Amino acid sequence: GITGATTAGLRGTLIDKFGMKIPLRFFAPSYAVLILLFSTGNSSTQLVVFAGVLGFSAPPINLSIRPLWKVTVPQDQIRTAYAIDTAVMNSVGVFGPLAATTVALNYSPELSLQICSALIFIGGAALSLSPQLKRWAPEKKTSKDLAVWRTPAMQLLMLEGVFIGLGWGAFDIAVPAFTTLENIPHRTGILFAIMAAGNVIGGLVAGMVSKKTSSFAAFKRIYLFWFIFSLPLAFTYPDWSMMIVTATMSLMSGGLQVFYLEISEAVRPKGTAVAALGWLWTVEGTFASLGAALGGFISEHYSPRYCLALTTTCVGIGYLIMRGGAGLLKAADRIPTEEEDTEALEANLDTNK
Repeated sequence: GITGATTAGLRGTLIDKFGMKIPLRFFAPSYAVLILLFSTGNSSTQLVVFAGVLGFSAPPINLSIRPLWKVTVPQDQIRTAYAIDTAVMNSVGVFGPLAATTVALNYSPELSLQICSALIFIGGAALSLSPQLKRWAPEKKTSKDLAVWRTPAMQLLMLEGVFIGLGWGAFDIAVPAFTTLENIPHRTGILFAIMAAGNVIGGLVAGMVSKKTSSFAAFKRIYLFWFIFSLPLAFTYPDWSMMIVTATMSLMSGGLQVFYLEISEAVRPKGTAVAALGWLWTVEGTFASLGAALGGFISEHYSPRYCLALTTTCVGIGYLIMRGGAGLLKAADRIPTEEEDTEALEANLDTNK
C-alpha cells in the first residue's frame, strides 16, 4: 500500500543509476521470499509488519518494462505498445486478485500466497534475463540536467497526481462501502470488472490514434470528457446507473493512461527514464492511500455519495491543472517529424550500446 507507493521513486532512481539487472535480481527474489514469510504470519501485528516490509521491497518490474518499449518496438509503434501495456496491466489488476481470492477460498490463503511468490520470482527472473535489458542502459546525465522534483513540467504532473490519487483512493472505498450498506456486496465485483473492461478498451482505442495527433492534445480532449462523464457519479446507485457512468469514465481513463505515459516521457529531465515515472507513482499512490483512509471515514460517518462527489471534484481540479499548465507541457504538444523520430531512435540506441 502506502509503503510501496512512497518508495517507488527511490526504486526508479536506483535503476536510472545502476541499470535494471541488479535491482531486479535483488528485489524480485527477496520479495518472493518475503511473501512466503508473510504467509506464516499468525497475528495482526506480524501481518502489518510483513506488509510494510513487502511494500518497501516491491520489485520494480512495472517501472522497468515501460522504458524497454523504446528499444523493443519501432518508434512509430510506441503508442500502440503503451496501449497494450496498460490494457494488460488493467486486466491483470482485476483478474489477479480474483484468482487469488478464488484459490484462497477454495483451497487455502497460504497456497494463494505461495503461487503469488512463485509468479513474482518467475516474472522478475525472466525480465532480468531478457535480451532487451542488454539493449537498454541508463541515460547519461550532466550537471545541467534538473532533478525530477525541480522540473516544472514534472511538478505540474505531480500536482495533478495529488488530486487524482486522492479522488480515486476515495472512489475505491466508496464503491464497496456503498454496496455493503445497501446489502448488495456482490455488485462490487461487477462494477470493478466493468471498469477494468472499459480501461482495456479505452487503452486499446487510444493506441490506434494516429501519430499525427499530439499526445497532449488527445489527453486534453479525453480528460474533459472524463470529467463530464463523472458529473452524475454522486447521484448514481450501485445498479445500472453506476455501471453506465463508471463504464464511460473507465473508457476515458484507459485512454488517458496511454497518453499520460507519452507526456511524462516527453517532459521528463534527461537521465530519469525510470525515476520520473516512479516519482509520479509515488505521489499519486501516496495520496491514493490517504484518499482511501479519508473515504473510509466519510463513508462510515456520512455517506459514500460524498466520496463519489470528491472523486468528481478531484477529476475536475486535475483537468484545470493540466489545462492551466499547458505551457509547461509544450514538449508533449507537438508532432515530431519523421526525421526527428529517426534521430531520436538512433540517439537512444547509441546511448544504450
